[in-house]
Amino acid sequence: MSASLNVIHTPSAPAAIGPYSQAIAVNGLVYTSGQIAIDPATGNIDAQGIEAQTEQVIQNLSAVLQAAGSDLTQVVKTTCFLQRMSDFAAFNAVYGKYFTGKPARSCVEVSALPKNALVEIEAVAVIGK
Repeated sequence: MSASLNVIHTPSAPAAIGPYSQAIAVNGLVYTSGQIAIDPATGNIDAQGIEAQTEQVIQNLSAVLQAAGSDLTQVVKTTCFLQRMSDFAAFNAVYGKYFTGKPARSCVEVSALPKNALVEIEAVAVIGK
């Protein structure tokens, strides 16, 4: 028996900038694509600095999760990509305000992110409560 894959899309988060979906829901879980600090209203990264970009990334991620019937409290795993590990403490301070359930997490430095973003976060979350 094959699982039914549901493509998740919301105009409240940035549209995919490539051949992928904002998220896929399957078997009671939602797997999000990485979100960067694109403002869905402008299509640009308007936020300056790691704190502001992290706030926008989490707003985008939250919108995708809501479209899938989930939310930040249901996240079980995140993968975080930072352009500079020297931003970790400032990133972590913002991240900790929203991910109060302390999901499992990986956080790595990368040489570059799309649109020269400072941070990208992807998540896996349970659908429903």
